[in-house]
Amino acid sequence: MKKTAELLKSKRDEVIALWEKEVLVQVKAARNTNKIAIHDHVPNILDDLIDIMNRYENIDDYLNDEEIHQIEENSLEHGRHRATSPNYTVDQIIHEYMIFNNVINRVLHANNIKEESLFHLIKSAIDQAMLNSVSSFTESIQEMQNQLIGTLAHDIRNPLAAARMSIEMLNYEAGEERLKKVKKMSYNSVNKAIDLIEGLLESITVKAGEGIMLSFSEMDLNNDIQSVYEEACEIFSEEIILEKKDEPINGIFDPTAVRRLLENLVTNAIKYGHSEKAIVVRIKNEEEWLNISVHNHGEPIPKEKQKAIFTFMQFGKQQREKELKSYGIGLTLVKMVAEAHGGSVVLKSEEGFGTEFLVKLHKNSNVPGKKRALLNAEA
Repeated sequence: MKKTAELLKSKRDEVIALWEKEVLVQVKAARNTNKIAIHDHVPNILDDLIDIMNRYENIDDYLNDEEIHQIEENSLEHGRHRATSPNYTVDQIIHEYMIFNNVINRVLHANNIKEESLFHLIKSAIDQAMLNSVSSFTESIQEMQNQLIGTLAHDIRNPLAAARMSIEMLNYEAGEERLKKVKKMSYNSVNKAIDLIEGLLESITVKAGEGIMLSFSEMDLNNDIQSVYEEACEIFSEEIILEKKDEPINGIFDPTAVRRLLENLVTNAIKYGHSEKAIVVRIKNEEEWLNISVHNHGEPIPKEKQKAIFTFMQFGKQQREKELKSYGIGLTLVKMVAEAHGGSVVLKSEEGFGTEFLVKLHKNSNVPGKKRALLNAEA
């Protein structure tokens, strides 16, 4: 069996190349996935299989060994990755593994390897990896759905709280101008809650790699940004500065999604910033781009964690760090919304500077209508 393991190790690149070629033809979701993402943990699973073959002479030894963890870990991660890759289903994951098994068998047969117990071991190991991947895929989809629904439900509380506060602030003796302002804030908050409830209902059907449903329209975003700022000033005691020209911000946007993006950034800035120093929100309106930056003073985010905080389920269910959990899905939503608008989000966080999130939104990368965002858009 060790001899066969050496042969398979020498044919490793060939096996992966053949597998990739057939997967691209037979597995629909793979056609819209880049090469690195297609491979994912599959080469590691093959290495695990080769290691098993090197260590055991028969199938019974492998099946009874409680020390085998690596193939389980890589297959679980493979399932989690597929859950964040658009359009994958359980059937397609199983199909990938079936192709994997067939390719290995063909390569071994072509090199005159015909030992039945060996093929039985390979099939058993791949079947176990497949079960692990399907299980983690299903759990990850369920967790994504729960997280998206949870964050939408949580976000609904904010506009409802603002509406309630507006009602409590109603005072006819304050004058007509103040009354109109409070009435407008209450009206906007209730409308926002209704929009979020619609998003909550649509998130119930989330599939692999999918995020929230966005509804794009041609509009002026200026009033929405101003409303987020005014509501934040009413809710939080910290000083918030808005640097923005009072001019139309015309483009094709999902206003509810952009509001949630900005609210999440402001809330994070206040939560992690220095309470005695102002939060600064800067809006730069260019011909094709809308630039939104939110800056606070406080402890910087460690360099090694700056990329991971944007990525939903980056570390898998069992491996996520508590420090990253505290950021919740908010920054994933920020990245999701930015990329759905044809843009990006960049983080700068340094000692002495504080933390700044810079979001770029392309004004005309979409057409009016509905579109579901992707959780982790791939380069």
